Amino acid sequence: MFLKDVRDYQILFLSLFLVLGIGTRDWTLRLELIAVAIATCLLTQGICSVFQEWPKENNSSFSLCVSALGLRSALITSLGLSLLLRADHWTTMAIAAASAIASKFLLRMGDKHFFNPANFGIITALLLTPDAWVSPGQWGEDWWYGLLFAGTGGMILQRVGRWDTTAAFLGAYSLLEAIRNVWLGWTWDVYLHRLTSGSLLLFALFMVTDPRSIPNARIGRVVWAVCIAILTFILRNYFFVSTAVFWALFMLAPLTILLDALWLAPEFSWLRGIQRESGGQEMVIGEKF
Repeated sequence: MFLKDVRDYQILFLSLFLVLGIGTRDWTLRLELIAVAIATCLLTQGICSVFQEWPKENNSSFSLCVSALGLRSALITSLGLSLLLRADHWTTMAIAAASAIASKFLLRMGDKHFFNPANFGIITALLLTPDAWVSPGQWGEDWWYGLLFAGTGGMILQRVGRWDTTAAFLGAYSLLEAIRNVWLGWTWDVYLHRLTSGSLLLFALFMVTDPRSIPNARIGRVVWAVCIAILTFILRNYFFVSTAVFWALFMLAPLTILLDALWLAPEFSWLRGIQRESGGQEMVIGEKF
């Protein structure tokens, strides 16, 4: 049943953002590229799942098949790519989508992938194709976008229990920007300008919090998010990389392996939701992809 899985809300919200972006921000976004992203993600996910993770149980339930194939996660990845990545040719979007999904199956440690799929697809397209780009300022600074992202993202994070990651990232990044602002003697409107970005909020609420690719333990997630905030700050302010958040997440994704080894905790899985152990840690079982 739709909206029974928390990822159904993600699909709904990301679809809403896509419609809003096209309708209110005058994005030069070609619908055929959205279709390519969705079709490629779903096809790649289906093929990889059939060969690696198709359940042995003979159950024809549509809901079980969707979960077993990981089609919800693939659709979320395709919507993320459609929101963030821009390209001139459909082949570029297909490369981004295929590499995003393939990374979940090929770049793993045990049962867990450590790259955010959409982020991996974006960086792959930027590195391997001549016509891919990301527009961090595409949402502008209208306050109501921030409220919308915070409200919808908050609903997702409350259900998956990953508020700590968003809080650590935004808190650390905001503190670094505040220190820099004071050091340079700038007015506080400059500080607000650098923080009130729709793309930054989308990243903090929907990408850096992906529970299947971030550290399992809370302390690991906090350390990881702070490291991403520091690297983002350095790349943006000293190397003038406008897409610093995406590069920072990509470069530090393998750090998840080390943090999971340092602080052991049960892995997150979507299928049956979050259960609480008597000690208060998350215990989840079910879909791996």
